[in-house]
Amino acid sequence: MARDPITRRDFLNGASIAIGGALVVPWAEALAADTPPGAEYYPPAKTGLRGTHDGAWETMHARVQGATWKVGAAEERYDLVVVGGGISGLSAARFYLQARPDARILILDNHDDFGGHAKRNEFSINGQTRIGYGGTESIDTPSAYTPEAARTLREIGIDTQKFYEAFDQTLYSKLNLSRSIVFDADNFGRQTYVTGYGKRSWEEFAQLAPLNDRARRDFVRIQTETTDYLAGMSREQRLELLSRTSYEAWLRDWCKVDPQLLELWRKWGMSFWCVGIDQIPCSLILDYDGGMPGLDHTMPRFGDRGDEPYIFHFPDGNASVARLLVRALVPAAMPGSTMEDVVTTRARYDQLDRRGRPVRIRLNSTAVNVQHTAGNGAVDITYVTAGKAHKVSAGRCIMACYNMAIPYICPELSASQKRGLAYGVKVPLVYTKVLVPNWRPFAELGTDFVYYTKDFFKQVELDYPVSIGNYRRSQTPDEPMVLHMCHVHHDNVHKGPELWREGRRRLMTTSFATFEHHVKDQLDQALKGAGFDAERDVKAITVNRWSHGYAYSPHLLWEPTWATEADKPWVIGRQKFGRISIANSDAGARADTNAAITQGYRAVQEALAG
Repeated sequence: MARDPITRRDFLNGASIAIGGALVVPWAEALAADTPPGAEYYPPAKTGLRGTHDGAWETMHARVQGATWKVGAAEERYDLVVVGGGISGLSAARFYLQARPDARILILDNHDDFGGHAKRNEFSINGQTRIGYGGTESIDTPSAYTPEAARTLREIGIDTQKFYEAFDQTLYSKLNLSRSIVFDADNFGRQTYVTGYGKRSWEEFAQLAPLNDRARRDFVRIQTETTDYLAGMSREQRLELLSRTSYEAWLRDWCKVDPQLLELWRKWGMSFWCVGIDQIPCSLILDYDGGMPGLDHTMPRFGDRGDEPYIFHFPDGNASVARLLVRALVPAAMPGSTMEDVVTTRARYDQLDRRGRPVRIRLNSTAVNVQHTAGNGAVDITYVTAGKAHKVSAGRCIMACYNMAIPYICPELSASQKRGLAYGVKVPLVYTKVLVPNWRPFAELGTDFVYYTKDFFKQVELDYPVSIGNYRRSQTPDEPMVLHMCHVHHDNVHKGPELWREGRRRLMTTSFATFEHHVKDQLDQALKGAGFDAERDVKAITVNRWSHGYAYSPHLLWEPTWATEADKPWVIGRQKFGRISIANSDAGARADTNAAITQGYRAVQEALAG
């Protein structure tokens, strides 16, 4: 027999994590397959370590280490079982139900909440509820959505035009707020906090920054010059060169800037691409939101966003998209009828998994085996909840979990398909939400976004100013605010996917206390000059830890050129296998909601085709 090409290291991506005998957290022990949670069960209000929370990952990691579970005959039968309750899985269930209105559908998810990376964080302060996004943050460029994804948004009640009124695009600019930078001591001699990046004159900002004389001159030059470094080249020639030139190499070899400036911008795009500027091609910089100079007069910025602003944001990010999908599938679980009321309605988790309902959503349930029955007349799905294994049977199964888990859950797949599924290393990252009683220090310092050149969190920023329905954003700097802080591991040793593997290992062995320390330390670094005291002013912290976060990006410098679409590993990996189809954004190698919905649609069409 050929050796299985997917190793334990492939799955854990280098994470050395001890797995004890108890694979469930205490509060989950009372939950069984036929016992839905009570009305008091409400995961969005949990703080501490969330995202890939304890209780969500241990069973699958045990499966990778070789654990098996004995089960008897199937306890339930469905027309479709969806493994994964994120936006792709929820969309797939809805597409299937539209095509087969009489279908019985079960959705399984290993987390204690639905939505996948579209996670809702709620906080209470002074009798108010403040809402934050713990993952997928916005409907990015809805005009570029596929017809299927755009239609889904409309049909579940989302009118993207309403965000033009809901999102206050001028709030922070009217208060004269702008970006600021905390320069680190290792690269710049002393830790220095400088406000007004993009608002002050570049000469003034450079004078305040701890730059050497040459770096100061180069900083002003690169921000103000009108040089075309590729004069004489056609647009096609420019794009070809920029697509194989890192932004670091561009700054160093073409713009000839001082090495200090490479360190200034090294992590500027870490929350977007999750690698440093040595691995980002200049062609991607052209589609970024600015702040990274040196290309403006060589290649005008372009992008699929065009003139469409980045404003299509619910207070909980795309968790409201997931909530609206749940409303379409299990109406009793999400009372209400509009995109406005879904923001403030309290989800009824006790209604998600009820006997007799056409669609059931079963949380805290990790699929560990999906296999065709003898004769391939159905698919048996084994899952584990509260430490106990159960089996259900289905006419079709859609795998909407992340790709790298699928080879372990579906042992029948071919070696080539398993390699395709394993190719796309998911990107670990952390969205940390911090509740503060007011944001007066930001207003007094004139900043809405702080960038750290070399620290644990790459940034802290004020929340998006959105008011929808009965939910009102923080109206003034004296009202409570949920701050956003993003962490992605970076070092100068690991490159490409190896950096993400190392980041995953570190992430899963980092305690909440460590996150809390960095939150308070970095907020004090930036805000203590305006009277902020983290020990006094930080009221709550939710760490959304995504060990398998963004879908793999095939647009960075190391990616080879594939001869055809069919040769791409993620395309090979997503092929239908008997009664099993594969969805999720991984299948499209794009970390966005458009891809999640579109891949859910594709998987359902394959399932319906027989």
